[in-house]
Amino acid sequence: MENNQTQKIVTRFAPSPTGFVHVGNLRTALYAWAYARKNKGTFILRIEDTDKAREVEGSIEHVMESLKWIGVNWDEGPDIGGPNTPYKQSERLDSYIKYAKILIEKGFAYADPYTEEEVEAFRKKADEEKRPFLYRDHRPENPPVWNGSLPLRFKVKDIKSYEWNDLVRGHLKAGAEALDDFILIKGDGYPTYNFAHVIDDLEMGVTHIMRGDEFISSTPKFLSLYDALEIKRPEFVMLPPIMGPDGKKKLGKRDGAKDFLEYKKEGYLPSAMINFLAFIGWNPGTEKEILTPEEFIELFDLKQIHISGGSFNEDKLNWINKEHIKLLPENDLEKYVFEWLPKELQIKKIVPIIAERIYKFGEIKDMVEKGELDFFYKEPSYDKEKLIYKDTAKEIILKNLINVVDQFSKIEELKFDKNEVRTCLDVISLETGKKGEVLHPVRLALSGLEKSPDPFIISEILGKEETISRLNKAILLLS
Repeated sequence: MENNQTQKIVTRFAPSPTGFVHVGNLRTALYAWAYARKNKGTFILRIEDTDKAREVEGSIEHVMESLKWIGVNWDEGPDIGGPNTPYKQSERLDSYIKYAKILIEKGFAYADPYTEEEVEAFRKKADEEKRPFLYRDHRPENPPVWNGSLPLRFKVKDIKSYEWNDLVRGHLKAGAEALDDFILIKGDGYPTYNFAHVIDDLEMGVTHIMRGDEFISSTPKFLSLYDALEIKRPEFVMLPPIMGPDGKKKLGKRDGAKDFLEYKKEGYLPSAMINFLAFIGWNPGTEKEILTPEEFIELFDLKQIHISGGSFNEDKLNWINKEHIKLLPENDLEKYVFEWLPKELQIKKIVPIIAERIYKFGEIKDMVEKGELDFFYKEPSYDKEKLIYKDTAKEIILKNLINVVDQFSKIEELKFDKNEVRTCLDVISLETGKKGEVLHPVRLALSGLEKSPDPFIISEILGKEETISRLNKAILLLS
């Protein structure tokens, strides 16, 4: 049963601060957040910072910034507190000690007296004898009293097969070979993931655990802990992997598993990132591909999470982002575009022109650096030969430009807009019989570019006086 209506839904995202977060991490957070929001439950941000050797300074802030950017807000967490504070594992050590002692008293844990060298010797011998290494085969008969200076191991009393239900994969099971005596608390006093997350989830009332399918093989360990502590199992939701573009292997750094905040720097919209990530491993069962965050939450259903991995496709991300750009209200679109433009180019009328030409806002920076927008605020320079359309005689191009200036001069200043300009140029094109012989030189004269926005739009933005001035310059060049 996916959702027990009598129980409040509590989900969590529990990253380790060992570096930047990538799309795989964020998708896990996204699904957990969406499920909590849909069911009016609680979404917790917990930091699993017990591996101090691998911790990277600034990682916690990076996690929070990444989540905040796309709007995945949490109800409880290290920065806002909550009824289950603290939310960093390094600050919850007393809790782990408490449950460790319970396990010791019940005969489910013991101090590990062996050195790393001794354990490695056990492992080497197992390899030589071509059998799997199991720590329980070397369990000490009379372990010392645990005082916190030695690692504490879980003792698997009952070697058995385990079966469990996963809300994505259904019935799963593992044989007795999946069980072994694993470390609960390391010699440095910090708990392992296998132990700490079980205790945290218990104390925080987490009802649904979402994580990658690489944890399937570890689930029997967790189940043995639940049984030993006589606590109810939460619901498991194993998420499919995010595959590289070829769909054959998991997404790696070479394929785009980069710092998630890089997408912000490249000018993607938060709503587009949610839409894109949502569809990697889930589908609402409809033809609709563009969803707002609110629509995604409304449609999100654990039953529609896929078992097989979805591919990371940057072309699809770009397309989704462009569709979300189209959904922006006019004022918001202007704000986003202006963030990437220098002061002199912050012209309201060019906003829709730019928006039509980009897939992400970062492309505006390239346009500015290449000078592709300079003609909007300064007169372009170009070789006169570029005014010639294909093999058309110079005299014909000159005659057409003179005709355009003559007709533009007759348009009233207040009526000089893209529609009037288009009508005027269409009439002249019909008279000449060759549209390119009119539009090409006009485009070049106004922008200095062979590929640019329509000359009708450029004319409206430049205004009548500047448009005619630039056309006269082209006439002078050809004369």
